[in-house]
Amino acid sequence: MKKRCFYIAILAGALLNSSCQDFLDQKPDTILTNDQVFGDPNLIRSALADFYDRISWGQRPGGGQYDYTVLDEAIKYDFDQFNSFDRNRWRVYDYGLIRSFNQFLQGLNETDALTDTEKAPLIGEVRLLRAWCYFNTCRTLGGMPIVGDEVFDYVPGVDVTALQFPRATEAEMYDYIISECQASAELMSGDKTTNNARANKWTAKMLAARAALYAGSLAKYNNMMPAPIQTAGREVGIESARANGYYETALAEATEVIEQSPYELQDRRPEDKALNFYEAVCVKEANTEVIWARDYIFPGQTHGFTGANLPTSMAQDANTSYLSILLNLVEEFEPINTTTPGQGSKFEVGSFGGTPQFFETASELFESRDPRLAGTVLYPGSTFAGAEVVYQAGQLNREGNAWMKREGAANSTANGQLLTSENGPIFNSALRLVNKTGFGIRKFLDETPAAGTIGRGSEMWEPRFRMAEAYLIAAEAAFELNGGSNAVALSNINAVRARAGVQPLTVLTFENIVHERRVEFAFEDHRYWDLLRWRRAHIVWNGNPRNEQAGRRGLWPYRVVASGDPNNGKWAFEVRNMDFIYPNPLYFELRHYYSELDNGWLNNNPKLVRNPYQ
Repeated sequence: MKKRCFYIAILAGALLNSSCQDFLDQKPDTILTNDQVFGDPNLIRSALADFYDRISWGQRPGGGQYDYTVLDEAIKYDFDQFNSFDRNRWRVYDYGLIRSFNQFLQGLNETDALTDTEKAPLIGEVRLLRAWCYFNTCRTLGGMPIVGDEVFDYVPGVDVTALQFPRATEAEMYDYIISECQASAELMSGDKTTNNARANKWTAKMLAARAALYAGSLAKYNNMMPAPIQTAGREVGIESARANGYYETALAEATEVIEQSPYELQDRRPEDKALNFYEAVCVKEANTEVIWARDYIFPGQTHGFTGANLPTSMAQDANTSYLSILLNLVEEFEPINTTTPGQGSKFEVGSFGGTPQFFETASELFESRDPRLAGTVLYPGSTFAGAEVVYQAGQLNREGNAWMKREGAANSTANGQLLTSENGPIFNSALRLVNKTGFGIRKFLDETPAAGTIGRGSEMWEPRFRMAEAYLIAAEAAFELNGGSNAVALSNINAVRARAGVQPLTVLTFENIVHERRVEFAFEDHRYWDLLRWRRAHIVWNGNPRNEQAGRRGLWPYRVVASGDPNNGKWAFEVRNMDFIYPNPLYFELRHYYSELDNGWLNNNPKLVRNPYQ
């Protein structure tokens, strides 16, 4: 066996008896040779544990919350001139990690420290993690070199031609990812893991389904563009004839997860659908929904998302209110009693210059919407950890026959009553630590005591796959194969809608699919990739200031303070453009659909070709 080195944690014999979460908590602190690692079953498993940290680099919720603010979900609390997308922001190109996976597989296959039966699930696990890495590479760069199981050792002076692989086609790369997932599933256990932190058979099935759905979408929608985005060798661009085959694979893999896995849509609180949704996504204990997650645990592995995003009045540390959620997203949550189920609608709030609409409570306007709204967003009058969240931009006063709005500084008063809440929203582009849109984030906000402090941090996990996605993949794939009246498509999307507490659909449209995924998966790293695979990003975020989808909007609440008026004490709302803090509309160009190949990569490997618009 060749003398290669691993960075590895020396963990004594306790590792075999530890929980799955403990397994993933281990940190490398010592350099050991290949022979040392693969001669000890404990160290083999510890080396595998390190891979979970490496595949999580740059992912939310800990350090990536700014990513939400360059989409149409949220803005941050201070001025930002962001306009054009950074095409390389989410680029993944980590062949060092691929080499480590292959090195591990080689050592695992050669070792006598484990039986073949013991090796099999570990081999499957590593192949699945490698497929995950390739998937994240492919959706940012298109087809890239596939090196198989080879482990290459570079010695200065040798001919490097054999180390220079050409790019695979985009279809070949998705085919490889899907086949690796299918092979991994056969090797891995179907049992749940602690906090769903380790991948299992059903993780592999979900990645196969997601990859197939992405590939099918690209094969269909890229070719529907007036000028499809592609390279001459199809490193970017999948033939349209491949679409149905990919959709069939996506449907089959997702259906198997739905029908045979130990997971299910979590629906324990029929009396409180909002809380039920929050718990299904965010609470680990006895969770039946989440299949695979990036987990965190105290002490040792926590993050600052809760501390950064608590309302100002509930702050537990120096930072607060980083994310302000956009009305663009909030309006997508449909009214429960709508006549057009499966699509969002604007709030009817009237006009302060004409006839405002008045509401008995600050929350009334939002309580009639899809309950997932309350499980995702903190809106005026909602609660967090048992306390009311007060968002108030100002007062609405009566002056003669006219209504006049009045605003002040944070936590100010007028007429003996609160004028502007310390939580905001406030019209000040330089003021930090206060809300700007009238909405905060609820999803992934942790109610655990002291979770918002720097000293403790939050253990909130980041779900990568959950059962709702299996149902919506099946629904979308069946729709693409058989149309909107297809019973399979309808039954799957309606299962998710029934759990949410909204009306079933009788006919499914593509726009219903877009809508459902947006409200179900808000802040779960789907929105950007969905618009890319459907080739809609440049249409939705077209940089036009007159396009509401490209702009950012908020909805500011005002308390009516008008003694003697029948509306005194009620609430009114005004739609506000966020151009005072985000002056530029979102602008996604065709060149942003794929990341660039770095010049260093091109110089090192002349067989690589550039991406379109590069």
